[in-house]
Amino acid sequence: MTLIDTIREIARKRIAYERTVAEIESMPLDTALDLDIYRPDARKIARKAVYGH
Repeated sequence: MTLIDTIREIARKRIAYERTVAEIESMPLDTALDLDIYRPDARKIARKAVYGH
């Protein structure tokens, strides 16, 4: 993997992370409750979904 590929992968993951956080935080409360999601945990949930930890 080249340096450019690595930078692109990091950027792609960061964009996916930010998008996931935004979607969780804007989710209607009843939907979040149905999915057993606590919206203040959006960053933790997104980190695990995108980065795997």
